[in-house]
Amino acid sequence: MATVSETTLVTTGNESGTKWWTRFLDPSERTLAVLLLMPAALLLTLIIVYPVCRLVWTSFQNLSLTSGVPATFAGLENYTLMLEDPVFWETTWNTVLITLITVPGALFVGLALALMANLPFNVKWPVRLSLLIPWALPLSFAGLIFAWFFHSEYGVVNDVLRRLGFEGVIWFNSANWAFAAICLTIIWKTSSFMALIILAGLQTIPRSLYEAADVDGAGRIRQFFEITLPLLKPAIVVALIFRTITALQTFDIPFTMTRGGPGTSTATLAMYIHQNTVDFLDLGYGSALAVVMFALSMGVTAVYLRMIRAKR
Repeated sequence: MATVSETTLVTTGNESGTKWWTRFLDPSERTLAVLLLMPAALLLTLIIVYPVCRLVWTSFQNLSLTSGVPATFAGLENYTLMLEDPVFWETTWNTVLITLITVPGALFVGLALALMANLPFNVKWPVRLSLLIPWALPLSFAGLIFAWFFHSEYGVVNDVLRRLGFEGVIWFNSANWAFAAICLTIIWKTSSFMALIILAGLQTIPRSLYEAADVDGAGRIRQFFEITLPLLKPAIVVALIFRTITALQTFDIPFTMTRGGPGTSTATLAMYIHQNTVDFLDLGYGSALAVVMFALSMGVTAVYLRMIRAKR
């Protein structure tokens, strides 16, 4: 015959099991949120957190696939070599310069294109399609097209210059001209992306604000600076975040147009990482370079996010 204590234990165990099962079938909002976010959190851990941690760990190792020696812990040796590497500083400066030139350039061109696409056309799809085409082209394909455009002998740009009475330019033999050609190509390629985001922001602005401004006698320029631009700031900041991060990771267009030449005058940090990891198979030093690029991207993102919070 079961004792009172045994009966109490069995009853308590059944109640706790029933309570757990009931909580699972009818979870609270907090429990439901955790259950729904768990797959995404596991996926992010698998494809982002683990690779980044692995990258940081590899950057502290001497790991070269051509040496035939097992990987050894090197501490800060790769980072010390980086500080003494003139090519690292040159490629980092090229990357920063490309970012400082192409991000504002793409923003201004994209804003102009978005304003044009937002005009009341009778048929709007050709205008929207013209914005999508540059964005949809692969980066390497755009680089090859513009490498042909800027070719010194049969390029379109030099042909136009000669027809206008000017001498042709040997674009890719000069560091400055090659850099200018790369920046123009990047602005052409990325301005459509900025335009699409800004166009989405323009379409959220109520038409009634412009009608009220017309009643008050405000001109188009005043409406732009007092209505359009302030209400576009969230869309512009989002576009700047994405464009700046991708600008810091610039690889395809300089690689296909100049291969970093002449010399390393147009090489970017991403190209230098590719050279060390793929060409030289120096995974330790290449990982250290990639950590620096990752830190730059996160730093820029943090600055933009702080700007957004400060404006709220």
